[in-house]
Amino acid sequence: MPFTQLKPIVKTILSNTSETVDQRLTNVCELLQSSIGYYDWVGFYFANEAKKTLHLKAFAGEETDHTVIPFGKGICGQVAVSNENFVVPDVKAQDNYIACSMYVKAEIVVPLFKDGKNIGQIDIDSHTANPFSVEDERFLEWVNEEVATIL
Repeated sequence: MPFTQLKPIVKTILSNTSETVDQRLTNVCELLQSSIGYYDWVGFYFANEAKKTLHLKAFAGEETDHTVIPFGKGICGQVAVSNENFVVPDVKAQDNYIACSMYVKAEIVVPLFKDGKNIGQIDIDSHTANPFSVEDERFLEWVNEEVATIL
């Protein structure tokens, strides 16, 4: 499904105040994972600044053991420090990569800002090599901006 068609659905999910924030985040993950063929795992991690760790709050896809990630470790941990998008076309080419599944070939992580502070991120794993484009980055930045409005 094209990103333009997903945007109003994301807005509807996030505006549903009869559900908890965590449930709305899970619903967004499920929507993206089921609607975009190369989004095989979608999750939101949020920072615990005091402990310098990221904590998995919502996801869609296979279960993962990586529910807590130290800042600086793996792609997610690096984004927690850099505050910048990180697109990995080939995870095997990354030295600081945490393998979640043997099927993952690519990853994109986009930081989530609230009031100018990096409070978390959206993380997408793909079983397809090099699937992510600038359009994915812009769309995920938009998703994070929308998510920040309910936090």
